[in-house]
Amino acid sequence: MQQWEYLTAPVLVHATKQILDNFGSDGWELVQIVPGMNPENLVAYFKRPVAS
Repeated sequence: MQQWEYLTAPVLVHATKQILDNFGSDGWELVQIVPGMNPENLVAYFKRPVAS
């Protein structure tokens, strides 16, 4: 059975693509992105398979 690890990270609106590309190159898949505490921040939820 596949196991997953999860990560929650803040994402700045003015650098969204660059930040998401960095997480993607580390093997993280974006699951959801939601508004943060202020209009310039987002919160991203990621997952990736656990290495066995």
